[in-house]
Amino acid sequence: MGTSRGPDELARPIWRSMLFVPAHVDKFVARAHERGADAVILDLEDSVPLARKAQAREALAVRAAAVAGHGTAVLVRVNAEAGMATQDIDAAVGAAVRAIVLPKVDTPQQVIAADRQVAACERKLGLQAGHTWLIAQIEDVSALPQLDAIATSSPRLLGMILGSEDFCASAGMVPTPATLFTPNQMVVFACRRAGILPLGFPSSIAEFSDLQACALQVGLARDLGFVGAFCIHPAQVPVLNQGFSPSARELAHAEGVVTAFETAQREGRGAIEFAGKMVDLPVVLRARETLRRAAAILNATNLSPGEKSS
Repeated sequence: MGTSRGPDELARPIWRSMLFVPAHVDKFVARAHERGADAVILDLEDSVPLARKAQAREALAVRAAAVAGHGTAVLVRVNAEAGMATQDIDAAVGAAVRAIVLPKVDTPQQVIAADRQVAACERKLGLQAGHTWLIAQIEDVSALPQLDAIATSSPRLLGMILGSEDFCASAGMVPTPATLFTPNQMVVFACRRAGILPLGFPSSIAEFSDLQACALQVGLARDLGFVGAFCIHPAQVPVLNQGFSPSARELAHAEGVVTAFETAQREGRGAIEFAGKMVDLPVVLRARETLRRAAAILNATNLSPGEKSS
């Protein structure tokens, strides 16, 4: 297990959409908060050429503060290579950064090492212990047998997500919904066993030209239990925000289920009928989860209930 305590459980955010923005491109960073994403991932990894990584790292604190100043949550994806990862984490931890995305996580030791470094940075900066979440990207078939160990490796691990393109390259697969279904479901199950957030959708993150197809996959992801996802293009943001948000009708139904069940319990009854369907404890648990998820989205995004359900 990691050595530091995690961020406040009550403040656990659910970001429906997390948009990658190259950390070294000023014009993209300057407009990142305008894209409607719940969170912006300032990327130090794939989208930044090797020759520009030091420059991106040096300007990171200022750019993170600028994005956060507009009320958008800021995440930072670091590089996987040990030397660069250490420098990236040192540069990333700060008051403006809510989470660090760890790419190419194959073992729990990678998360534990990041946890310890983040904790040391928080102490040095005088930040509250556990200020910074971690998110693990699973990008190789070798990580699949380690999913449970990774998911339970640190109390500050917020969630896990399958990196579709790299994962498929490691597996010799084409990134299609059919090939990505099983590994994504494995990630969901591991996250649920560990009590962390399952992130992602069973399709290629690189495909943003067909938004209707994207919406179908996000809908499937939500049915599977995913609560949010990364995206690489602003056009994907509204699809994720809508797809991972409980609708006003779903919220009203969930509230009705919970109220009816609690009334039945006080009257000494178990299963009840509500809205033409039989309701027992598993149905109530799903309704309560819907209400908890809606509250977490509201807390993470500072949206009004009307905006959240739209």
